[in-house]
Amino acid sequence: MYKTSVDAGWLAVDGAAVLDRAGIGEGMPFVLGPDGSYDVHLNRFVRELDSWGARSEHTREAYARDLMLFGRFLHQHRGGRSIWHVDQEDLRAYKRARRRTPGFEVSASTWNRFIAALDKWVAWALHERLLDQRPFRLLEKTVFTPTGPMIVLHNAEREVDEESTAVRFLSYEDYLLWRDVGLRGQLPSGAADPLWRGRHGERNAVFADLLVCTGVRLQEASSLLVTELPLITPRRLTGDLHLPATITKRRRARTVYVSRRVLRGLHQYVEIERGELVERHRAAGTYAGAALPLGVCSAGRSTLTLADDGRARPYGQLEIKQRRELRWLGDETGPGGPLWLWLGENGMPLGWSTWQAVFRRANERCARFGLDFDVHPHTLRHTFAVHMLGLLLRETVRRLRMEPGETLLSQRVKRLLVGDPMRRLQLLLGHRNRDTVFVYLDVLDEAQEIVLSALREWDEQAEALTRVQITDDVVS
Repeated sequence: MYKTSVDAGWLAVDGAAVLDRAGIGEGMPFVLGPDGSYDVHLNRFVRELDSWGARSEHTREAYARDLMLFGRFLHQHRGGRSIWHVDQEDLRAYKRARRRTPGFEVSASTWNRFIAALDKWVAWALHERLLDQRPFRLLEKTVFTPTGPMIVLHNAEREVDEESTAVRFLSYEDYLLWRDVGLRGQLPSGAADPLWRGRHGERNAVFADLLVCTGVRLQEASSLLVTELPLITPRRLTGDLHLPATITKRRRARTVYVSRRVLRGLHQYVEIERGELVERHRAAGTYAGAALPLGVCSAGRSTLTLADDGRARPYGQLEIKQRRELRWLGDETGPGGPLWLWLGENGMPLGWSTWQAVFRRANERCARFGLDFDVHPHTLRHTFAVHMLGLLLRETVRRLRMEPGETLLSQRVKRLLVGDPMRRLQLLLGHRNRDTVFVYLDVLDEAQEIVLSALREWDEQAEALTRVQITDDVVS
């Protein structure tokens, strides 16, 4: 699998203009055959995935890689067969190779992702009349929805994914140990490691703190702009970080709350490490010829103004690709730096794959000290969710406490917490669809207060553990 690039210097043409005429963006994945041939239709499917529900850059790359591996298997082990002539037996053979070969088995979730990519390709090809019929067998399955049971079809070779049912998360003490040893380059004792040669330990650590203290996804955190960061204000314990629909899963915008402690770390990264990096690359002329075509005149927390037309645009209208291309207009000394929050050593925006490599190297470093960690960005999202749920429940119990002299039986507390008050509300209001009553949660100020109170407690616990660790280091 390859990616398009406008910086292919060996071409005697304007690469950006060629890609623009073809409707192809920078960094778009594409697949070549074993002989170097370019499958026009298969690569068009990859480009059109966003209109078929796969809008995430990560998903597009994963689907392209899955189809590339399948095509390679067909060529090497199925007599050079093309993906356009595949059948059920070919898919079964591939399943045996991927799921039944000792030492090389992929997980059920990885296999099912390939099946999802394959099914989407089949649906697209049938719609485009590139296939006469569906090449794979489908099975019926009954699922229960708010409107009743429904029969759905799924690929017969799909696996039951029992591995993903267990949620993996860390205690906060383990998180601090993994972060400080794996990302910051400390020894397990907390002392500095004289052999550590990492350059971006603080950047990586504050990125992990953002994930574990807000629960945002990797794509969401890695796609932020520096101008979207909340300011640190003395009267507020948290900052509101708005995630526009263009960077979230299934394009659902939402707001998360960043604690003052994490905000301090983010602003320190921006002002010190990132600021020095940008100035160094500005002086070196890095941004003069860089692929950052979208100059920005001004920007606030919710909108920015592009230099080409002078119109203010909400961040919610900017796709991830456009965000990566934003840069300050600059001055007489040259173009300004990127607006992308997270920058690499070359002064350019980091991609999500770089962060995955950062986490992988952190796990490997911890393993060298006998620390058994297998932490991924999504592990930190689960960690936030599990700890936050416990805090929310405890906060809810506190709000259920009776007045002095009254008692609340533990069984009643259990009914209030794990019962189904939304079902009762549905019956009282006469709604047919249970989901309809959930809109009332959005207007409850008390629910918001519970969340903010739990966030404060989460941050207080995290701050306390960090201080205890620092104190222990000083004593030792």
